[in-house]
Amino acid sequence: MNDIYDVIKRPRVSEKAVVLHEKTGEIVFEVAVKATKSEIKRAVAKAFGKKVASVRTANCDGKVRRSRTKDAGVAPAWKKAYVRLAAGESLDLV
Repeated sequence: MNDIYDVIKRPRVSEKAVVLHEKTGEIVFEVAVKATKSEIKRAVAKAFGKKVASVRTANCDGKVRRSRTKDAGVAPAWKKAYVRLAAGESLDLV
């Protein structure tokens, strides 16, 4: 992926993400499904100008959405990245 904005879609601001940020300083991003850890690390460093210590990723399956009829659809799958910044770095998105 060439553009950093193709890799990073948006920060995930949820109750769990805010608590994680307060305890460990990790920031949670929603990223492209095909993005690798090294691409995510490079994109965060370039977008925010911060050194990244580590990246963990998790693939999240799409939920089944049912309607009144017997038709069932599936929400798209997505990927999230837990980004830990280097010592001394801070980023306040939440």
